[in-house]
Amino acid sequence: MGLSEASGQRDTQALLPVTQAMELRKRDYHVERPLMNQEQLEELGCWTSATRTHQWRTWFQCSRARARALLFQHLPVLAWLPRYRLRDWLLGDLLAGLSVAIMQLPQGLAYALLAGLPPVFGLYSSFYPVFIYFLFGTSRHISVGTFAVMSVMVGSVTESLAPDENFLQGVNSTVDEVARDGVRVQLASTLSVLVGLFQVGLGLVRFGFVVTYLSEPLVRAYTTAASVQVFVSQLKYVFGLQLSSHSGPLSLIYTVLEVCSKLPWSVMNTVGTMVTALVAGVVLVLVKLLNDKLRRYLPMPIPGELLTLIGATGISYGVGLKARFGVDVVGDIPAGLVPPAAPSPQLFASLVGYAFTIAVVGFAIAISLGKIFALRHGYRVDSNQELVALGLSNLIGGIFQCFPVSCSMSRSLVQESAGGNTQVAGAVSSLFILIIIVKLGELFRDLPKAVLAAAIIVNLKGMLKQFADIRSLWKSNRMDLLIWLVTFVATILLNLDIGLAVSVVFSLLLVVVRTQLPRYSVLGQVPDTDIYQDVVEYSEAREVPGVKVFRSSATMFFANAELYSDALKQRCGVDVDHLISQKKKRLRKQELKLKRLQKSLQKQTPASEGTSVSIEVNTSVRDMESNNVEDAKARQASTGNELEDTAAGGQEDAKAPDGSTLKALGLPQPHFHSLVLDLGALSFVDTVCIKNLKNIFRDFREIEVEVYMAACHTPVVAQLEAGHFFDASITKQHLFASVHDAVLFAVQHPRSDPASPVLMTKL
Repeated sequence: MGLSEASGQRDTQALLPVTQAMELRKRDYHVERPLMNQEQLEELGCWTSATRTHQWRTWFQCSRARARALLFQHLPVLAWLPRYRLRDWLLGDLLAGLSVAIMQLPQGLAYALLAGLPPVFGLYSSFYPVFIYFLFGTSRHISVGTFAVMSVMVGSVTESLAPDENFLQGVNSTVDEVARDGVRVQLASTLSVLVGLFQVGLGLVRFGFVVTYLSEPLVRAYTTAASVQVFVSQLKYVFGLQLSSHSGPLSLIYTVLEVCSKLPWSVMNTVGTMVTALVAGVVLVLVKLLNDKLRRYLPMPIPGELLTLIGATGISYGVGLKARFGVDVVGDIPAGLVPPAAPSPQLFASLVGYAFTIAVVGFAIAISLGKIFALRHGYRVDSNQELVALGLSNLIGGIFQCFPVSCSMSRSLVQESAGGNTQVAGAVSSLFILIIIVKLGELFRDLPKAVLAAAIIVNLKGMLKQFADIRSLWKSNRMDLLIWLVTFVATILLNLDIGLAVSVVFSLLLVVVRTQLPRYSVLGQVPDTDIYQDVVEYSEAREVPGVKVFRSSATMFFANAELYSDALKQRCGVDVDHLISQKKKRLRKQELKLKRLQKSLQKQTPASEGTSVSIEVNTSVRDMESNNVEDAKARQASTGNELEDTAAGGQEDAKAPDGSTLKALGLPQPHFHSLVLDLGALSFVDTVCIKNLKNIFRDFREIEVEVYMAACHTPVVAQLEAGHFFDASITKQHLFASVHDAVLFAVQHPRSDPASPVLMTKL
């Protein structure tokens, strides 16, 4: 073809409608191959069982390369820091670290109050864990430190184990705050050590997959409920109330009721505190709105929390809010770092349950956020190493009087948006916090606690927005909505620790229930294809005459094996159990009739002839089917005409092999001769599944229906072999590569031996 002709053809084709051009590009797709059962497929594909690799053997191998790999794996800073691109990344990390530190300061002070501790311990928890994570963490963008959900969980522990009522003194029943804070700090630091031990231990045994049992709806509902807990816990600072400590189930309800009962007193006596909180909240909201509007034009967000804290501290000091209006302030903040202290082993027994819950929740929040940023920026986060890194942060932090930490979503977003590229940003923010602890912390002693409470409540906006999940899940997935609602209600009513346990158990039970209630379908062939779909959903799909194809949407195991069998028999339109029962009854009647015939023949035999006549009657159905009538007639030839006539009538009933068929017994026959089980949904098999499949073969063969299986995955076939599923009656020749193969074989060989030769068939 010449160049001009080719260009002309292209021009002509370009003028054709789109649909016609697509038709020109279509090519018929034909594959011609023989029908294949599993045995033939393995022979053709040269299948060999995969060799098992014993991972534990590598754990004990010792070499220079392995030692180096282990060192880099457990101390990632040695791997990425030598490759740090100074010119490209340093400026962004410095700005991001400064931005995060500006947020970390007010949040550290506020979240310490949330944990029931003096504010300075929030600064400690913003320094030590952050620097430890810089050395051991694998995520480049998450900001480790104080977090509202973790703080409220710690606060529920400290307030329940060290309530104000235990530290009342004097006639006026005032609370000894120094003694109370000392006990609570010891509780929180010991709790942090236990949380760290759990996380490090789980990480070393590679238990990072545990968070896969915390689904996204569960985590979002849990954090939403925790934000409600945080909001309620800050009401006492907003209204200047002295509330009783409540712990355990329904503690949130009791707190809300107490706040409502004391609110009239607050309106009359603590107006200054309420006004301070209101003004601080309005300022913070306006600054956040301004940041949203000017996001494109600002190199970094306006530090609204820091500016509000500085302004509120200056106003409180200048006006004397505590002396004139009774506004509660932070108080003395000691300068410098506290020496390390050993945890109290006596508290381990009372804290171990809380520690495990906090460890799992903290890791779930950190790894979910870390994976989001890793996916966004194209790097990998090691979940097991993250567990170790977070555990070491809490373990070492607990020794230095910190409370348990995780990562903050708001600070992580700021770190990313401000240009943070690596964990260096976290190290920079921890150094800024160190400077504040050593030199500047004491300047905030006149900071009103109401301002910190307002900052906490305003920062809950993101988590409280998750209530919108109810509407979206109602439209998309009702089961996930059920998990969301149960998690939220359980966490609100039963508190954070019990609520999490109830939520996880409920979500796992829901998975089991959903596997027990799969969709069972009878499949039909889509015209002119080798595709089989549900005849209910696809109106053009037609069942192949004489062949019933059955499919389940879930794997079959011990919990739903019986349901699978029941659904199969129901969808086939044949009462299999009743038919088998009727067949057995009629065969038993034949057996009794033959026994009576034997007795009558023995009585009628003349004693003088000395001839004995015996008719062997096998009691089993299988033996009875193999009796030979002609041999019985030959053995009775010498008994005379009358005896022959008597025996002939009984032998007509015992005619084999047709005597035991459904038709010979006068029973209705199924409208199909073959059953194909689409087992493509099977991901594993257990002993109950294997037994159930064998029962299906047995029952349907009893009613003269041959059973075939199709589309089994190779690991499932290997498990069937290991479970001794295949035997003389069920072989791999009953298992086909696809549903279409099984259907074609069943059509060509109704009730035939599976070893029969197969035909070349165009698919």
